[in-house]
Amino acid sequence: MTFMRSILGAAASLALIAGAASAEPAVIFDLGGKFDKSFNESAYTGAKRWAEKTGESFKEIEMQSEAQREQALRRLAEAGANPIVMTGFAFGNVLTEVAPDYPDTSFAIIDAVVEGPNIRSVIFSEHEGSYLVGTLAGEASKSGTVGFIGGMDIPLIRRFACGYAQGVLDVNPEATVLSNMTGTTPAAWNDPVKGSELTKAQISQGADVIYSAAGGTGVGVLQAAADADGVLSIGVDSNQNHLHPGKVLTSMVKRVDNAVEKAFDDGPGFETGVMVMGLDNEGVGYAMDENNGDIVDANWKAAADEAAKKIAAGELEVHDYYDDNACPYLQF
Repeated sequence: MTFMRSILGAAASLALIAGAASAEPAVIFDLGGKFDKSFNESAYTGAKRWAEKTGESFKEIEMQSEAQREQALRRLAEAGANPIVMTGFAFGNVLTEVAPDYPDTSFAIIDAVVEGPNIRSVIFSEHEGSYLVGTLAGEASKSGTVGFIGGMDIPLIRRFACGYAQGVLDVNPEATVLSNMTGTTPAAWNDPVKGSELTKAQISQGADVIYSAAGGTGVGVLQAAADADGVLSIGVDSNQNHLHPGKVLTSMVKRVDNAVEKAFDDGPGFETGVMVMGLDNEGVGYAMDENNGDIVDANWKAAADEAAKKIAAGELEVHDYYDDNACPYLQF
């Protein structure tokens, strides 16, 4: 069974099945591709799971350039795709322009808040999940120096970094947290070579646990860490533990897959507004499996799980970079 219809490439390739109105849902992947082993791939996992569960098909587009955003969104809407899910904050301005033109189409955007009567905005409490992996990093580090490598330098990624640093310092107040961003343009999400270089630089400064929140760039981070003696990495968005078994301490799991699946399940006319996914509704967490079970001490895990309960109950506050565009635990 074919679960998806892939629409790739430039303008001509975006012409969906001529003239045919369709009630199929659709997902547009951001730059980096659906198999980035991170954010986009998590979205794909949710769409594919929905298709396998229902036996229905969905449309998909992999972004090739910034210029395609509006065109891709309009072509899907005109072809009758409903609902349409976009992965990434960069669709925000385009969606603001497009959504009013298609009032009967339901749109969902992940990682941005866009107002509109037919728009669902899904945001995650990334700082909460990052805090948990930070506690594990602080416990696992033998050198007392850990690292963070982000993708594009935007408030969202600083939010990851700040929560992570707080978690590290809460379990090891004397620790040093290094931080680097890959770049200031969307290309920063898909530059594994730069990710590898930044990882090696942090290792040279003593970092022995490095957390990547950089999309496809993170593949280079995890590889460089795996190639170094005594260095562990932390994956992001999808469970990346399997990429280098025994060398990935854990992964901060951001359940983009659940957000996409729910949008498809809810279908056209779904409830709109802002949906927040955090520890209290299993929107974020950290990954444990056969690939990292031997390197995460049971006491570390117990402490992280207890912290998760306290955060969900409002008994432990994780600083949110969005609140004041500042981080008391880390200098950018």
